[in-house]
Amino acid sequence: MFCSIGALQKTVSAVPSTALSTIAKRLLSISLNSKMPVKVGDTVPSIDLFENTPATKVNISELCSGKTVILFAVPGAFTPGCSKTHLPGYVNTADDLKSKGVDEIVCVSVNDAFVMAAWAQDQKAEGKVRLLADPNAELTNAFDLAINLPPLGGTRSKRYSMLIKDGKVEQLNVEPDNTGLSCSLANKIVL
Repeated sequence: MFCSIGALQKTVSAVPSTALSTIAKRLLSISLNSKMPVKVGDTVPSIDLFENTPATKVNISELCSGKTVILFAVPGAFTPGCSKTHLPGYVNTADDLKSKGVDEIVCVSVNDAFVMAAWAQDQKAEGKVRLLADPNAELTNAFDLAINLPPLGGTRSKRYSMLIKDGKVEQLNVEPDNTGLSCSLANKIVL
């Protein structure tokens, strides 16, 4: 610890300029690579998700551009809370939500596209909720909402919902325990 500004200046001036440049570059790299959880006002990143097959890419930024979108994420397709409560809540209220101005309702999970397609069929979500796969957790990591759940296969998404208007996050509801069913349900979205 330095006792004065003068002592700090002497110490810095004694460090070779190449070392200072290296230190500055490292600090800049750390600040640029540090993740911050998604927050209200953030822009949805340009990341490809997959619908039905790995060949059908859906860029989430493009999907949200100029639209009102509800995006919610679940820890895993076919899991009890996701299949009995979370997804059915959005499927059952889709018509009401869309009548209030929602253009798209999107469910994301760190699963492959085939699993998400089978789950959509099982849940009768077609035409109501689009189920998009985030197989490498790219969107989940970009939002800094990943969680390690070894019983479900490792990296998964925290349970959350968000209202997006023209590509910007307007509401964000992340479950306090990351997986519970309280604030991210369909009836918690305020339109």
